[in-house]
Amino acid sequence: MDNKELREKIISGLELSFKRLVISKSKEDKELVFSKDGKIVKIKARDLEK
Repeated sequence: MDNKELREKIISGLELSFKRLVISKSKEDKELVFSKDGKIVKIKARDLEK
């Protein structure tokens, strides 16, 4: 396995993990917290599902 294959597998796993997190939090009507331009931003998980 070369570095490119490993990188693609890691990115694929991260995308799957994020999708599962969004689905889980939207069922609980929760928010996710991000940093944008150095500021804290809260976004409803169900808004990210779209």
